Amino acid sequence: MLERFFAAPLDPAKRLQQQIQERLVEAILAGALPFHEPLPATRVMAQRIKVSRNTVTLVYERLAEDGYLKSVNRRGYFIDERYVREQLHIKVDDRARNLIPAAASSVDFSHRLRRSFSGQQNIVKPANWHDFPYPFIYGQTAPDKTSLSRWRDCVRIAGTTLHSRDWMADHIDADDSMLVEQIIRRVLPQRGFRTEPENLLVTVGAQNALYLVAVLLCGPGTRVDMEEPGYVDARNIFLSHGAVLRAHEVDGNGIRVTEALAGASLVYVTPGHQSPTSVTMTVDRRMSLLSAAERHDFLILEDDYEHELNFVGPQRPALKSFDQSGRVIHVGSLSKPLFPGLRLGFIVAERPLIAELRALRRLMYRHTSTLDQRAMAIFLAEGHFDAHIRRQRASLSRKWQTLLAAAARLLPECDVTMTTGGSAIWLTLPRGMSARAVAARAAQAGLLVEPGDVHYLRADPPANRLRLGFAAIPLEAIEPGLKLLAGIVRDLKG
Repeated sequence: MLERFFAAPLDPAKRLQQQIQERLVEAILAGALPFHEPLPATRVMAQRIKVSRNTVTLVYERLAEDGYLKSVNRRGYFIDERYVREQLHIKVDDRARNLIPAAASSVDFSHRLRRSFSGQQNIVKPANWHDFPYPFIYGQTAPDKTSLSRWRDCVRIAGTTLHSRDWMADHIDADDSMLVEQIIRRVLPQRGFRTEPENLLVTVGAQNALYLVAVLLCGPGTRVDMEEPGYVDARNIFLSHGAVLRAHEVDGNGIRVTEALAGASLVYVTPGHQSPTSVTMTVDRRMSLLSAAERHDFLILEDDYEHELNFVGPQRPALKSFDQSGRVIHVGSLSKPLFPGLRLGFIVAERPLIAELRALRRLMYRHTSTLDQRAMAIFLAEGHFDAHIRRQRASLSRKWQTLLAAAARLLPECDVTMTTGGSAIWLTLPRGMSARAVAARAAQAGLLVEPGDVHYLRADPPANRLRLGFAAIPLEAIEPGLKLLAGIVRDLKG
């Protein structure tokens, strides 16, 4: 009966104990093993699946500890009958199901939905981007084995008795006090300001922070101004709440600050590294934007998702550091430069707004994982985050220099928007060339690049823009990848 659960070979890249345990649990849940017969002896089972006897013994012992098996002296391991009676799998009697007549058709939700998000224009990225030899994909990172090892240690420490008592309970609407303290002491000073615990809220990544703010500050007809080109998901968030968007061109110094901002209720900007061009807003431009906010009475939503990654000159202070009247709502990410899938971010704003955001968050998901928060707090307190940023900055700086030098040499017909850091470059192809045609040809050759037209609000966006992310691609693959891109550009140019 067990043969079908072990028909597929075990993956040598994964822990053998874990794989064997998963398959045995699946067999038990499926009722494939009668509880009056013992499981195969450890020696027999080990020979069948070609692993050591000790490995099987450890799995059997673990399953017995968890209540799946029971050990009977001199007879072996049996399925615990109590578990079989208590199992959560429910078998539905077909006769009972047939008492309800089958519907003529399934439920049509189209006329029931009060709001739809699936039709929004989004950035499309292949899930198998790892399989591309030349993944110039944005938003992903190369694995840092040192940081991964340190994170594993921090999660283990967070699970000890000393820390677990602080995160096991439901925090209702509160954040982990240790993480809040570490953000205030270790993260915010690098952005040029400090705050109090009552002015800070932890979120499920920076994008969740944007959504929470939009729920409170945007409604039908609310005017929100943003950069052009700009962050697609922020645009979709504002539009989903009925906001009226107005776009403002971006140059080498960031968003252009003009009298056209008059009348805005909220202005969304990405000053650290503008999304998607990666240009950094100058201090003069930041001061001009703050002056305009005072003059025209609008709020600024500062998305500083990639603050740490500057390679030229000193770090720029955040807009929030110059804020004297509470007009700047600062959003940051703890996970984007570390592990993007971790999803930890924060908001810094005036206390009345944070109080409302906290109440809203409680209704949505109460709070982020307190285990993740405590592990991140330990990661910050022990200096691992700063060490990771130093390593990442050095690695990305080498990639950035290599990419710019290779682009200048191999793609002279293309223009590269100059930056001082970040993890992507913004490339303008020859006039009349379709970035989507280039991306399609490139994908066939194992080269992943991103068309840039989706980032524009206007109806007739330029079709010849590409974004090349360089955080995930190996350094040695950058120049070969650009050579391949240059060949495609020349072929399409004719």
